[in-house]
Amino acid sequence: MIGGLHGAARHYFCPRCMSWMFTRPDGIDFFVNLRATMLDDPSWYAPFIETWTSEKLPWATTPAVHSYEKLPEMSEYDGLIAEYAALWQLA
Repeated sequence: MIGGLHGAARHYFCPRCMSWMFTRPDGIDFFVNLRATMLDDPSWYAPFIETWTSEKLPWATTPAVHSYEKLPEMSEYDGLIAEYAALWQLA
């Protein structure tokens, strides 16, 4: 079920409980932003990229490798995806 704000991204929710599950940004068809809270066991997961840090609470921190005040430039996505994929090839 699509919900939330409509525009540059579509936020998908569970139709039963209305939990926010994932987001698909417009224009980046190969990219799905899965919410880590949807994982059965998120203990293995560590953030790779954090965005919109300009709006975070001062005490909120993550171990993300990359941090952006807003969003990465479109020209950065190919490199970020390749770097992330390389991390999984080593695992």
